[in-house]
Amino acid sequence: MDVTLLGLRVLREIAERGTFTAAGEALGYTQSAVSRQVAALEQATEARLFDRYPGGVRLTAEGRALLRHAVIALDALDAADRELRGEQDDTGRVRLGFIPAAGAAIVARALAVLRRERPQIEVSTREGTTPSLVRALRTGALDLALLSSRPPFRSPDTDDPPLHVEPLLEDRLVLAVPADGRFADRATVTTDELAGQTWIASLAGIDEPLLGIWPGLPGRPRAQHAARDWLTKLHLVAAGVGVTTVPSTLLSAIPPGVRLVGIEGVPDERRRVSLVRLPGPTTPATDALAHALRQQAAELAE
Repeated sequence: MDVTLLGLRVLREIAERGTFTAAGEALGYTQSAVSRQVAALEQATEARLFDRYPGGVRLTAEGRALLRHAVIALDALDAADRELRGEQDDTGRVRLGFIPAAGAAIVARALAVLRRERPQIEVSTREGTTPSLVRALRTGALDLALLSSRPPFRSPDTDDPPLHVEPLLEDRLVLAVPADGRFADRATVTTDELAGQTWIASLAGIDEPLLGIWPGLPGRPRAQHAARDWLTKLHLVAAGVGVTTVPSTLLSAIPPGVRLVGIEGVPDERRRVSLVRLPGPTTPATDALAHALRQQAAELAE
């Protein structure tokens, strides 16, 4: 195959970002330049690499196969570039992605422990949704990710090779309500009582779920406020402008003015937080961060 390094970098960026436009912005190229690189790759490989759909693209089976080899080749070239420049190797660096709910409950505490015990390890972090973090793992942009799943707790994707998924913590959703509001003195509420409530939710994308509204509520719950950040959602609850759902493990991070209550008459909404990575060998730095994350998850589970 007569492919270029630029073409492979474009392939990897599109696979991570999910759109030609976002990939172009990350690389500093126009969308038309990205499209030309993809067309050249598809001509060289004699295969369709992406399925187009409204709002983005997804890799085809052929695209996923090429990506696996592209990641290896690009990482090797980056390592060669660092060695030729005399730069220190990056075995002491770890790139961690995490879902928003895991940031305050697990990640911050694990990084504090790691900083005290292994200060030589350099960790960079990225918050995102489970679909976006899976893409980042597949493209080699992340080493580890804390991801969330619902029963029956399947792997976050079905691509090859299968991801290494290690369950860390099981949790349940609860409702965050204003501490001086209608449900201030209640331990639980009913679904009927939630009718007409104003909800605070995150924005939903093509393959990214709407978070903040209790799943399966009858009718059409009204989401009047949108925010991705959990702390922003909780402060909006404290301001009395609506309610939202949160994992019960966020109890220690709940700001003043917010109470957590359960919902009667519906099955528990269980969530599992798992530590996910690509299969294969890991570095001592990655192992140390994984150990710190396991410790914090175990403390939350007690």
